[in-house]
Amino acid sequence: MSHVVIAPDKFKGSLTAREVADHVAAGIAEVTPGVEVRRAPIADGGDGTLDAAVSAGFRRVPVRAAGPTGRPVDTAYAERDGTAVVELADASGLRRLPGGTRAPLTAASAGTGEVVRAALEAGCHTVVLGLGGSACTDGGAGMVEALGGRLRDEAGRPVGAGGAALARAAELDLSGLHPAVTTTRFVVASDVDNPLLGPAGAAAVYGPQKGASPAEVALLEAGLRRWAELTARAVGKDLAGEPGAGAAGGVGHAALAVLGAELRSGVGYLLDLLDVRAQLRGARLAVTGEGSLDAQTLRGKAPAGLAAAARAEGVPVVAVAGQVALDARRLRQAGIERAYALTALEPDVARCVANAAVLVQRLGAQIACDWLR
Repeated sequence: MSHVVIAPDKFKGSLTAREVADHVAAGIAEVTPGVEVRRAPIADGGDGTLDAAVSAGFRRVPVRAAGPTGRPVDTAYAERDGTAVVELADASGLRRLPGGTRAPLTAASAGTGEVVRAALEAGCHTVVLGLGGSACTDGGAGMVEALGGRLRDEAGRPVGAGGAALARAAELDLSGLHPAVTTTRFVVASDVDNPLLGPAGAAAVYGPQKGASPAEVALLEAGLRRWAELTARAVGKDLAGEPGAGAAGGVGHAALAVLGAELRSGVGYLLDLLDVRAQLRGARLAVTGEGSLDAQTLRGKAPAGLAAAARAEGVPVVAVAGQVALDARRLRQAGIERAYALTALEPDVARCVANAAVLVQRLGAQIACDWLR
């Protein structure tokens, strides 16, 4: 009997991707104990990317780094065979803001740079940057400074942290950049295609999600524009308009321009890196999912990427989710045969979150009844 692949993303706020996979597997085992189950938690470059890499056999390497407000946080990168996976959200993400307070003008990406530096100094030859869930809109300036770049004002002083401070910058000096940057392959794993500037840029689109008012968005836009000018002058080319430059508050721009990174589809690249495509070959069924299956899912989120990969292998896909906002037609267009919602078992959303583990296991049992007996 062929195997089942369980490859969900996290249920944000309740279960990690690994926990979802474990509970679906337990439900399947209750009904069809003889079926081989392979757990393959996935991510799209944002929150949960680090955990997904560790679940796939990467080694977690602890790092103490600056959080988005400068307060130290305990984070990590994942390493296997000289490839490091760095999750920006785990060092510089919204969930790292003290008390959940927003700091749209001053939050910085320095901690992500510190994690990258740790990977470089450990001898990693490839660094995969998972970009998503960022608390900052600093264009990646904090990351660049943590790697040895220097950003100064007219008087030669450091300009300070955060996107608003960039407007005071007069010079970007890359002469002190970590020497391993030039010999390391950098890959940006992100499905964001926004440019750095303008109405579709990092400040305009994502600034409000990070707590920025319209006036603050204008300040951030001015700072990013100045940062783009200085970066273009320092590296000899202007990449602010490149798709993906606006990812993670503009960290994508710094990665492309300063680190020479390749931009790859977040979920597509990670499915290969984490060996998920190989797990799908010859499978009888794939189970994916995330907290909410909705229109955003169809725009490059992990379940849609998994479904496309499974369809290429001729494997049917079903999904589990806290809530499902897509009708059967749109699910099938995405390659998902059927979606199972926790809210179908428990309509109260707060109770769904509180009892997610039990409910996911019940859905696993239902999937086994419907697809595996």
